[in-house]
Amino acid sequence: MSRRDVYHPATTVVALIAEERGAERGTYHCRVTEARKRVLLAKPRGYCAGVDRAVQTVEEALKLYGAPVYVRKQIVHNKHVVSTLEARGAIFVEENYEVPEGSTVVFSAHGVAPEVHDQARERNLKAIDATCPLVTKVHHEAKRFAAEDYDILLIGHEGHEEVIGTSGEAPAHIQLVDGPDDVENVVVRDPSKVVWLSQTTLSVDETMETVARLKTRLPLLQSPPSDDICYATSNRQHVIKEIAPECDVVIVVGSTNSSNSVRLVEVALGAGARAGHLVDYAAEIQDSWLEGATTVGVSSGASVPDELVMEVLAHLAERGFGEVTEFTTAEERLTFSLPQELRRDMKAAAAARAAS
Repeated sequence: MSRRDVYHPATTVVALIAEERGAERGTYHCRVTEARKRVLLAKPRGYCAGVDRAVQTVEEALKLYGAPVYVRKQIVHNKHVVSTLEARGAIFVEENYEVPEGSTVVFSAHGVAPEVHDQARERNLKAIDATCPLVTKVHHEAKRFAAEDYDILLIGHEGHEEVIGTSGEAPAHIQLVDGPDDVENVVVRDPSKVVWLSQTTLSVDETMETVARLKTRLPLLQSPPSDDICYATSNRQHVIKEIAPECDVVIVVGSTNSSNSVRLVEVALGAGARAGHLVDYAAEIQDSWLEGATTVGVSSGASVPDELVMEVLAHLAERGFGEVTEFTTAEERLTFSLPQELRRDMKAAAAARAAS
């Protein structure tokens, strides 16, 4: 079931006001200059529970330990989030050897291989693991099936940090399947003892196509105990599919290295949008994209703060797209607690303050 909320009190000046972070989404006040130039705003969009947890982890670590706090890889795949945290004192590195011995390091939301934890211990680093719990679930599945000596077909994109981390849990048992066209390259030891797992941020439709082709070759292929593609990825793709057929152009806010953001553009085009574009900031929107358009779809990837979406809506409103209809297909209320090692130190610091 979906819901449309339309914001278009009619006067002559375009205005868009968004509450600060923490306000309920859907708080828009628009005044429209041109009839029927409109925006279809997707909901759910933006931050998922795992991203929110990861960003909060770095923020709280900076408050608790002070700058600098080192972060291995981008905490989430979003240019704005990374630059904002850098301004607060986070230092992003590619590998543990770049972190001074004895320092604090946060592992990104995408997860890491066991050897990364080993490297941190060898360098006496204070490691805080901000891996999304839904990615951790896939890690546990990989370890379980490897312990039972299954061949594991990991559907995902080669080189993606999440795939590297998951593969590191059982490298002798896991082989990557990078989309439907890679199925013909699969070789297994025992066709009756094979299971597929997946990266959490893939296109749902493409993953199911890959699985269907795999099952044609391997009829006894087993599925994961529960869906590996996360709820946020599925929800954002579903709402894009709903609005895309009505859109002349779809604008997705997200970075080019964000798998789920890139997939949203692909899904929009596949569902009938006549054009689709990925932008980090509103200033990247080209006026030529809007020529002849009457309906613009807007969404954002799971690592994008909503303030960037508000800037896009303001940019569009200035160009006559002042009527905003929020199209809702699901309500998301899931939250994750901060990493236990960080919570433990926060509790100890609070107790020390109370005792002083």
